[in-house]
Amino acid sequence: MSVPPRFRSTDSGERDFRSVLGPTGNKLQRKPPGMKLENKKKTTTIESKDEKTKKKPDPPPSPTTTLKQCSSLCSSLLRKNSASMTASYSSDASSSCESSHLSVASSSRCKKAVRRSGSAVGRRKQVDEKEDKVSAGGGGGSNGDCFADGRRRCAWITPKADSSYVAFHDEEWGVPVHDDKKLFELLSLSGALSELSWTDILSRRQLLREVFMDFDPVAVSELNEKKVTAAISLLSEVKLRSILDNARQVRKIIAEYGSFKKYMWNFVSNKPTPSQFRYQRQVPVKTSKAEFISKDLVRRGFRSVSPTVIYSFMQAAGLTNDHLIGCFRYQDCCSVDAETTTKAKKTERE
Repeated sequence: MSVPPRFRSTDSGERDFRSVLGPTGNKLQRKPPGMKLENKKKTTTIESKDEKTKKKPDPPPSPTTTLKQCSSLCSSLLRKNSASMTASYSSDASSSCESSHLSVASSSRCKKAVRRSGSAVGRRKQVDEKEDKVSAGGGGGSNGDCFADGRRRCAWITPKADSSYVAFHDEEWGVPVHDDKKLFELLSLSGALSELSWTDILSRRQLLREVFMDFDPVAVSELNEKKVTAAISLLSEVKLRSILDNARQVRKIIAEYGSFKKYMWNFVSNKPTPSQFRYQRQVPVKTSKAEFISKDLVRRGFRSVSPTVIYSFMQAAGLTNDHLIGCFRYQDCCSVDAETTTKAKKTERE
């Protein structure tokens, strides 16, 4: 290791030794014996506590000892610097390793998410392909949604479904209704869907007609609550009372609009809304139109008329045609819609 730099004086024969970093601080070197300096400078020394107590000072260090101390100090500094550099390198390496582990983990998470989304899309494609094969296939009971009569129905109607439910789908569901009694009946039955399924409701339909006098809103509004609550085995007390309250509100609407039919069909401009859904998953639970109708009915005092109930009512009453395009009833309901609209226009002109 090289010693601290020395600067030559103006006289090449003489050297002026500068202060160097020693173990006890910066001190001025004493001139070596046998050398004369032109400008004699007063050396300043740091007096220690011992010197203040008038003890004899230690002899000044020789140049050789000073050089040795400097070389040892420089070597120790170099060792510390090398140790700190190796520590920083190791910390950088560990941080890079950690970051690499994190990047690998994040990339693995992204890959897993992509795989999951890809698997979900793949399953959906498989279901869609199966439904396409069923809709493209011919008749026969071998296909999932095809019956023995060779007709293709909506995906939620299976060969194992109840006969009353299948008949309701084939004859009533989605057909436009313009009769006040029938509209009030379907509204009441749709309100019971929060407690029962369509199969259970249809199995009790005839008994409900007897209790509520064929769902004549004017007659039901005059019924006694005790007589209605006696039929609690068919529906809950909340649903039975809601049918009575709704009948009274329907009676008010008839007095205001002339008929319940006119009030309901004004929401869809007297024309059914044809949907072109290909798959069951595309059929919504509610729409903005159903929410708007529900709010107006609630404002008028109706009960059990949530947006989901109202949309089920719209599907059953034919205000919207939600038969799948592969179902044989889709075209039938579209033709019925055209006939009803032409008849309505003729009655308006007359």
